[in-house]
Amino acid sequence: MTRDAKIGIPPELKVMILSAFVIAIGFGIVAPILPQYASDFGVSAMAVSAVVSAFGLFRLLFAPASGKLTQWLGETPVYVIGLLIVAVSMIATAYAPTYELLLLFRALGGIGSTFFTVSAMTFLARKSPPTIRGRVSGAYASAFLIGNVAGPLVGSGLLVFGQRVPFLVYGAALVVAAGIVFVMLRQSRLEDRGRKEEREKATLAEAWQHRGYRAALTAGFANGWATFGLRNSIVPLFAASAFVGSGWFLDSSQLAGVALATFAAGNVAAVLIFSRRSDRFGRRRPIILGLMISAVATGLLGLAPSPLVLLLLSVIAGAGTGLMNPAQQAAIADIVGSGRNGGSVVSTFQMTQDLGSIVGPLLAGFLVDQLGYAWAFGVTGVILMFGALAWTQAPETLETQEEPVAPAQT
Repeated sequence: MTRDAKIGIPPELKVMILSAFVIAIGFGIVAPILPQYASDFGVSAMAVSAVVSAFGLFRLLFAPASGKLTQWLGETPVYVIGLLIVAVSMIATAYAPTYELLLLFRALGGIGSTFFTVSAMTFLARKSPPTIRGRVSGAYASAFLIGNVAGPLVGSGLLVFGQRVPFLVYGAALVVAAGIVFVMLRQSRLEDRGRKEEREKATLAEAWQHRGYRAALTAGFANGWATFGLRNSIVPLFAASAFVGSGWFLDSSQLAGVALATFAAGNVAAVLIFSRRSDRFGRRRPIILGLMISAVATGLLGLAPSPLVLLLLSVIAGAGTGLMNPAQQAAIADIVGSGRNGGSVVSTFQMTQDLGSIVGPLLAGFLVDQLGYAWAFGVTGVILMFGALAWTQAPETLETQEEPVAPAQT
């Protein structure tokens, strides 16, 4: 155990972690602004949510292609291509003249997003030393989440220069991240190209035999619904509208950014404290506990009587998500196995998250329009509880990390 603790994170993974930080700042800048930006076109809450769902829908549709491209071209080329596609979509979003074109540009961003997300997860799964997978996943998540803490605050400040500026800044951040990966991982890219065809592929069929993978798909759907769907669409609208005239020191538009920042802060705190422990004590317990904490806190958000309670519940929900996410990513890597190309396994997991991020905002937006915010958040809490229940029926993946399911005989 002592020897394992001395294993450092490989330099090439540190590059991906740095890139994640740059991406996250840009994403955090636009996350609280996008729903308000879409609502300026005079559309309903459900139509505003559709802007988030369009992004998730095209991530879902192109996830299989991203997995295949990752297997054919390698992780880093697909990663760079994905970042540049999203950069173009952000610049176009800044100048969208109509709601319909805004939807189109966000859909384009979804294509690029699934390219870089699947390739990054595949790269991390293949390159991470087995005994520090939780630490690597935690470091990657921390970089992303620290960026998400700073991003909404920076985005709120950039609004004084106009609504277009945050989208342009995000586009520039993505170009910077693509340049970092392209230059600093050149040697790794050339080495992988020479032995790409020799790498064993982890198939979806063998992963499906593992109950842990099926549980991860269920929890991934719930997490996509809550974290990537509802939180990026309904939470900013709720924060901006529910406490107008409350007399708090932040106005309603600023509160939306702070609410997302506090969620990310709770994420970071949990990741920094607990992510390494999954390498020692297992993945299953932090996943279940994290989902349950997030479920309760998210379910109560719509009943928050004041901005302070909203921020407190956001921190708690973020902590639950931060407890769960690195352990679940490490569990996927356990199932894929070291040195194997798990593009199809990872992309299918990503598809389930994207499906949640599509269904979640649309249903939540419908519930807001028909019944109010409390129903939207309450239903989301129930969905997260289903994710926790699925993991209670699954085995611990850490125990089998050196023994992936044997490939099917042909």
